Amino acid sequence: MNYAWLASSSVMFFSMLVTISLTLIGCSPETSEYQQPNGIIYCSEGNPASFNPQLDTSGTTVDVSSHQIYDRLLDFDLVTGEIISGLASSWITSVDGLTYTFQLRKDIAFHSTGYFTPTRSFDADDVVFSFNRWRDKNHPYHDVSGGRYPYINSVGLGDLITDIKRINRYRVEITLVRPESSFLANLATDFSIILSAEYAEKLAAAGTPDLIDTRPVGTGPFKFNSFRQDRYVRFDAHPEYWRERSTTQQLIFDITPSSSLRLAKLMTGECDSMAFPTHSQLDIIRKRKELTLDEKPGLNIGFWAFNTTKPPFDKPEVRRALAMAIDKNALMEAIYFGSAIPATSIIPPSSWAFQPDTRSSTFNPLAAAKLLRENGVEEGFSMTIWAMPVERAYNPNAMKMAELMQRYLRNVGIDANIVSYEWSTFRARLNQGLHDSVLIGWSADNGDPDNFFRPLLTCSAIASGTNRARWCSKEYDKLIDQALNYTAQEDRAYFYSKAIELINEQMPLMPIAHAFRYQAYRDNVTGIEINPYGGIQFRNVGKQ
Repeated sequence: MNYAWLASSSVMFFSMLVTISLTLIGCSPETSEYQQPNGIIYCSEGNPASFNPQLDTSGTTVDVSSHQIYDRLLDFDLVTGEIISGLASSWITSVDGLTYTFQLRKDIAFHSTGYFTPTRSFDADDVVFSFNRWRDKNHPYHDVSGGRYPYINSVGLGDLITDIKRINRYRVEITLVRPESSFLANLATDFSIILSAEYAEKLAAAGTPDLIDTRPVGTGPFKFNSFRQDRYVRFDAHPEYWRERSTTQQLIFDITPSSSLRLAKLMTGECDSMAFPTHSQLDIIRKRKELTLDEKPGLNIGFWAFNTTKPPFDKPEVRRALAMAIDKNALMEAIYFGSAIPATSIIPPSSWAFQPDTRSSTFNPLAAAKLLRENGVEEGFSMTIWAMPVERAYNPNAMKMAELMQRYLRNVGIDANIVSYEWSTFRARLNQGLHDSVLIGWSADNGDPDNFFRPLLTCSAIASGTNRARWCSKEYDKLIDQALNYTAQEDRAYFYSKAIELINEQMPLMPIAHAFRYQAYRDNVTGIEINPYGGIQFRNVGKQ
């Protein structure tokens, strides 16, 4: 099937839509009221679930909070991927790999806001509070805002740490149950943020502890000002920020769910940058002299996950048959327009754990139909495909993809119904396991391959909500644990190769694509970099 006509007509239709949008938008009061020459306006795709990324793995929440409001003990160099110092200026590891001692920076100021004025700077108490909140179930703040820490739980970080001690005001010691090669990388992810213990004490005394996640305080480059649902999030520059930063005095996330309206606002100058340009928009952006489009290979995976706790999807043979029913090449043409590569496993080619000889499922509808009938799935069987309502780099149009897959499944006797909800409702119902299958994906939070293997498919990741297949294999978990016992890449790669073989045999999910990441912005904006390891950063962004 040739989808070239679809790409062409999409671009023509989109150009007409942008023209209409430009006429309708003009200079909206919602945008003009906060537009400043020394401010940055980012057209984002949705509302954050909170202002604490520890509570949610959604990119929308991470983008608005992680690198704007907070800092971490460690960070990633965006160019080399190396772990570098953050709030910890240095660290040492014991010979047995069980104890890490972090030396903390001095004179790091927390945000002064209309609702909190700190009386001290950042110190060891803030680290101990921040870590104990998610690792200690008896901690007074553990259950605040629901008590779910999806990423942290999915990688087992809370169970890995056996103790955390304040050695002195600027030194912290963390002891592990066992050595683990991905530990430092996990401390540098978007989710390992540092909160203010002093602010938490104030809120607890006032009986309003939940405000810690909705009226946030951190040490990051921007401090929270206000949030209006479906309209904007407003930040002010943190004047005492410890790192060098740009001259940006105000940062606005303009919440614009429609991708065509985001682009229209970018073209009129109402936004300086936009989230998730769709693949049909890329050529339009490239042709505009006032716009810039950056591109990088993506550390991500888009996939089709089967709910393995529901019959008949609990049978590997049925899952393999469904995968064989889908022509992935057609999906690549119709959805990604050349801006992604087909996936043979959950690991992208840029990872050192990638196995180039891995073979993916082959499109074979006759064999798929035969295998389905042999396993009791008769013609007319009905199932659901849940499709994300938002664009993501790993799947820019899940609804269209679901519609194409619906046709392929019909050819093997399967009646597929497409299900979608508003994004927060969609995620909440996914966590309840109500789906038969879902089109979703994952973007890496660090360069370690464990960041794919553990959150996506381990048994512990089911409860945290990142294992959308709800697949639990003791054999798989053992392989992943064994990989973390080694530091040499060649040793770890052996266990990961065995894990990939098991995934392809059991097929809890069908890998679809590794997509490129794009960032679109106006040409007078400086300092924007695509972060391959998570949320967008505006610390060094400014305007000429």
